[in-house]
Amino acid sequence: MQIHASCVARAGRGVLLLGPPGAGKSDLALRLIDRGFELVADDRVEIDGLTATAPAGLAGLIEVRGLGILRLPALAKAALALAVELREEVPRMPEPARLATPDLPLITLDPRGASAALRVALALECLAGNAGMLSGAFVP
Repeated sequence: MQIHASCVARAGRGVLLLGPPGAGKSDLALRLIDRGFELVADDRVEIDGLTATAPAGLAGLIEVRGLGILRLPALAKAALALAVELREEVPRMPEPARLATPDLPLITLDPRGASAALRVALALECLAGNAGMLSGAFVP
């Protein structure tokens, strides 16, 4: 299945960035790459089970608004661990949520916030058991 999204990964754990055109998926992907994540796919993501890849012809390409389309080093695939929906309205204390297809933990973030990339990184660390969460997105 192919979806309109971007995907980055850290330590083999993929993060699916979801939102309408212009929501900030590529921009957040760039900020995550700056934090040590690796590009998997930008704009379109092929998903097979919980594995993400770039569609043929798009591997390693990312659109940087105001600059153009660039080629960056990219992973061939990543095992998806988290989905991030990009929206302006974000709940202060979210309830646990899941993306239906593929079945992934889901958080909602405003990608314009200065801490958006850090929040994604922290969410991934919480899911991996490397950071403790007392309440919120991953605590029933």
